[in-house]
Amino acid sequence: MILLTGAAGFIGFHTAQALLARGEQVIGVDNINDYYDPVLKHGRLKQLDGRNGFTFYKADIADEKAMNDIMERHGDIDLVIHLAAQAGVRYSIENPQAYTCSNLDGQMVMLEIARKLQEAGKLKHFVYASSSSVYGANTKLPFSTEDPVEQPVSLYAATKRAGELLTQSYAHLYGIPATGLRFFTVYGPWGRPDMAYFSFTRNILEGTPIRIFNQGDMRRDFTWIDDIVAGILAVMNAVPQEGDAYTIGGAPHRLFNLGNNRSEKLLDFIDVIEQSVGKKAVRELCEMAQGDVKETYADIDPAREVLGYDPKTPISEGIPKFVEWYQDWKR
Repeated sequence: MILLTGAAGFIGFHTAQALLARGEQVIGVDNINDYYDPVLKHGRLKQLDGRNGFTFYKADIADEKAMNDIMERHGDIDLVIHLAAQAGVRYSIENPQAYTCSNLDGQMVMLEIARKLQEAGKLKHFVYASSSSVYGANTKLPFSTEDPVEQPVSLYAATKRAGELLTQSYAHLYGIPATGLRFFTVYGPWGRPDMAYFSFTRNILEGTPIRIFNQGDMRRDFTWIDDIVAGILAVMNAVPQEGDAYTIGGAPHRLFNLGNNRSEKLLDFIDVIEQSVGKKAVRELCEMAQGDVKETYADIDPAREVLGYDPKTPISEGIPKFVEWYQDWKR
């Protein structure tokens, strides 16, 4: 049985669908906060409601009692996929406490859940979400999990890196087999409205300006949601043992980049959205946003080697699919 946090979130929802499609038993948890319109989260949950094998709890991962109650109610949990987090680089400047609560306190609660399952002889693997944001001010490209990550440029990035370090300590102290996944700019149907591709599509259709930061001189490793989910499913059974390739400091803990292994120009990305929508954007060029980075680009060789991870979807295929979903959803 799988405990999946962030089940009403973008990546969590798609992961839940994939797990249920292959017959897994999934315990979904989400606090359904209002960081963005909860209507979208309820819409995702509606797709999961009533599915055989799915049980949902509205709970906050930072609420230790609530999470312990769920664990005790389902004594056969043996895999944790921890995707819940407070996301968003720019919002971390406005509301920093939300990030320390979810990404630090919540990570600790989930690690304690993993420790208890480990001590009971049940835990197979603790899989959790990290972020490409941890690479911060790094200039070496592509970003490798072997690179130092000591220069976060946002509080969000700092909390995600702290989550990796907390997990490393638990893997070292308690032998918890853990894998962190650094996601690179994930997009697709049912995505987050605060992400650029979503807001660009909405604004172009509505005829309102889109804000393009750093005068458009930015690049991103855009990754289609199905490719990300394939990586999550592949990592579930790739349980690290002490001393395995890419483990850290002798502990059974690994980090992998899950990206598309190609860095696209932001302006080219906007061009594809315009072509898919059939309408030109009203472009408003802006300075670099505080906490943002100019370019992301994933080195996925370790994920290819260990997981067989092989992203297949270029933006020329993914963006039209997203735009089609968005127009259907708005209707």
